Amino acid sequence: MNPHIERIQEAIAPYRQQIIDHKVYSVIKDTEDLQIFMQYHIFAVWDFMSLLKALQNNLTCTSVPWFPVGDADTRHLINEIVVGEESDVDAFGNRKSHFELYLDAMQQCGADTTSIEKFVTELKQSGNFESAFAVSQTPIAAKDFVDFTFDIINSKKNYLQSAIFTFGREDLIPDMFLAIINDMYKEYPESISTFKYYLERHIEVDGDHHSHLALQMTSNLCGDNEAFWKEAEIATINSLQQRINLWDGVYEAILLKRNASVEV
Repeated sequence: MNPHIERIQEAIAPYRQQIIDHKVYSVIKDTEDLQIFMQYHIFAVWDFMSLLKALQNNLTCTSVPWFPVGDADTRHLINEIVVGEESDVDAFGNRKSHFELYLDAMQQCGADTTSIEKFVTELKQSGNFESAFAVSQTPIAAKDFVDFTFDIINSKKNYLQSAIFTFGREDLIPDMFLAIINDMYKEYPESISTFKYYLERHIEVDGDHHSHLALQMTSNLCGDNEAFWKEAEIATINSLQQRINLWDGVYEAILLKRNASVEV
């Protein structure tokens, strides 16, 4: 394996472990808790698509006239993941992006989609993130998460986009969370089935094949440039810290809701 890849994997291991062991999973006890989780997590699902499309714009030709761009294996990886994320199928065989599938899961579970829908609508109309965050009353932890992702997108540095995509986003669904959802599904199948399907599809689409190609993509983009590799390591650590902060926000929101219901 590329020694630069090994160095990043070693540097980020403690952060990944914090995410896998995060206390947020242990406080998700029922559908009301899951609703709060989803109302935060949907922003990460949305900005993942934006990160992916930034990579597609940078590493493939998305303009006319067409010219071959970069490495064909990288083009294949990006286009393959875009197909899987942007036009997958739901449990009934209907074409859906994973973002739209997640919205379906939220609606089935009873989670409030108002914030993310207002955010997307305002951003589409104004192009202004601050306005979209304000109108939608985006939770601060979700806002910070999206801001960081777009800082990387707006850097125009495709090797940084690739690094946080490869190491920070693709395979961070811990077994503990899957076990919680599977147990919850037994009790609330009418509320959880779409979310369970979403998680299963996400794991299936982001399998070993994509992970291998993503590592190769980052290796190709950083090449032999030591400064690129160091920047990539720092960006990846920051991206994982943002995920920890997002989960901290969810954890605190669930406890706040629980305490409020006890006081009532």
